[in-house]
Amino acid sequence: MVPKWMWTSIFLLPVALCAYTIDDSSGLGRTYDGIGGISGGGATSRLLVNYAEPYRSQILDYLFKPNFGASLQIFKVEIGGDAQSTDGTESSHMHNSNPKDANYDRGYEWWLMKEAKKRNPDIKLYGLPWAFPKWVGNGTSDPYHNPDVLAGYILNWIKGAKSHHNLTIDYIGIWNERPYNPTYIKLLRKSLDSEGLQNVQIIAADNLQFISISILEDQELAKAIQKIGVHYPGTEVTQQTIQTGKPIWASEDYSTNNNEIGGGCWARILNQNYVNGNMTSTISWNLIASYYDALPYTRDGLMTAIEPWSGHYEVTSPIWGAAHTTQFTEIGWKYFKHGAGAAHLDKGGSYVSLTDGKGNLTIVIETMSHDHSKCIRPGLPPYNVSAQTASFTIKGSLASKITSLNVWYTKLTFDSSTPTYFEKKPAIKVSQGSFSLDLQLDEIYTLSTVTTAQKGSYPASPASAPFPVPYQDNFDSYPIHSEANNFADQSGVYEIHQANDPDHKLAMRQMIPDYPIIRCIPADPNLTVSYIGNHNWKDATFSIDSMIEVNGGVFIAFRVTKGGCQTKNAEGVYFWVNTNGTFTVTSDIGHKDVITKGMSSVPVAKWFTLKLQVEGTQATGYLNGKQAFNTKIPGTPKNGFIAIGTTDFSTQYWFDNFSVTKAS
Repeated sequence: MVPKWMWTSIFLLPVALCAYTIDDSSGLGRTYDGIGGISGGGATSRLLVNYAEPYRSQILDYLFKPNFGASLQIFKVEIGGDAQSTDGTESSHMHNSNPKDANYDRGYEWWLMKEAKKRNPDIKLYGLPWAFPKWVGNGTSDPYHNPDVLAGYILNWIKGAKSHHNLTIDYIGIWNERPYNPTYIKLLRKSLDSEGLQNVQIIAADNLQFISISILEDQELAKAIQKIGVHYPGTEVTQQTIQTGKPIWASEDYSTNNNEIGGGCWARILNQNYVNGNMTSTISWNLIASYYDALPYTRDGLMTAIEPWSGHYEVTSPIWGAAHTTQFTEIGWKYFKHGAGAAHLDKGGSYVSLTDGKGNLTIVIETMSHDHSKCIRPGLPPYNVSAQTASFTIKGSLASKITSLNVWYTKLTFDSSTPTYFEKKPAIKVSQGSFSLDLQLDEIYTLSTVTTAQKGSYPASPASAPFPVPYQDNFDSYPIHSEANNFADQSGVYEIHQANDPDHKLAMRQMIPDYPIIRCIPADPNLTVSYIGNHNWKDATFSIDSMIEVNGGVFIAFRVTKGGCQTKNAEGVYFWVNTNGTFTVTSDIGHKDVITKGMSSVPVAKWFTLKLQVEGTQATGYLNGKQAFNTKIPGTPKNGFIAIGTTDFSTQYWFDNFSVTKAS
């Protein structure tokens, strides 16, 4: 008997009847390891920390609070490596090799892990480096140059998490999407064990699946690795990966704009990663799109929060796609076997079934159509989905125990109609172990004995608003080692420190002493730079104070076009000043396309003020209030970020008293 609310227009659309069995008579399948999100892999949560209350806590609730929103079960963070890693740089806990200079308050990942744990004490924490400070490779670009040094660096991060923040790290990775080194992996396992960290499981290699071959050939390596982590597998794994017998995770996946198509991608892979590839965990890059829209992979998070100045945020469909699984399961539940509770639907889509072994059952069904569920990668082969009636029969230990199932429903839409997200429907009756369900395209159903699920909500966030102008920041209100609000470092790391000057109490200091071991290809620019503002600004007037301790140069820029791993190719209007008495104006960060140049004295170890005014095709620069140049500039680019930067990697550079007086 199909409830009336599930009726389809059967007189207009032929509906196929398909039968499926959920049966644990021959045992259960793999252990469910949870669904998660990644903060980092490029400063993806950079703007979130700037949000004022109550909006910041509301956002965190949607991500982490059990039985509220996405209710994530795994939280993966970047171990900052002082280098650009997709949308920005994240600060390392050890800028240099001196243990006395190590700091476990830098960045925002510590804070974010604590907020996740505050909401869900059972959430699992996972750390992975994307890049490394240069000293880790002993001056080379190879972090494995000395495996003992690298292992010590990672151990310090794990131990610092516990000693400084009472955070227990559950999983640790090797090097994101870069070559793995078996010698290092085995050494890391031994080092963890010798430090009493046997609970920390190694996930390798956060890349393609080649490591499966090495695991099959090397017993010691196999013992060192607890789980295989693959990226963007397209829901499938190799036969060698299956043969290892290891739990298999999609340890980075999704990476798709969080519109309705992104929601469809997420819903499809959450089911089909297990149905097709035996993967027991899927982790989204990224957790939350909280980086400027103009940076790479715009809005690829589970939700969006890019306006800390207004408080505006957006709860998007992937949040509720995750809820369809996370709010009805716990880590440690078991999947049903393939063909006995996990399978493709005959007319397109898929279903998985899970149980806690204590009488609870959860079934998640998705019918995502091809064009409405494409992920950013890899390509999705063609397939068809059509309306169907699915008839399920529960057999085995649960057959006589379940008489009804709670129903939660999502319908994604791709036209002007209103979508339905995570809506509770009347329970469906189970008669002698059987029930039927009418399915249309682009739907998600969760049928479960679990009764605690909720669609959490808050009043609508404040209205969206542009970056505020005028804007000023003297950096005096921040904790030491923190980062200034709304600045997005693209190369180098700018932290707040004591300036030891009566006119400059706290100021931003560039803290990276050497060009790091990078992840980005093409390489980061061999200088440091941080962005701020509205990428759509065409005209602006802004200024900042700076100080160079010894010899070198700094710059300010406007209409800066590119960030992330393309920062080295950015165009704009760049005003460079140097302690050798020269200045240059260029239209590129590479300092190749010179617009004008001249002589202008910058004092060593004394503060000075730089100002840039750009209107139309005219740019004017000032040094200490005196005009240094007034010149025509190219007509392109027409808009972009404000930026500040330094001509090399050094800790001698300081900035203070940033001000935007005009921008449009």
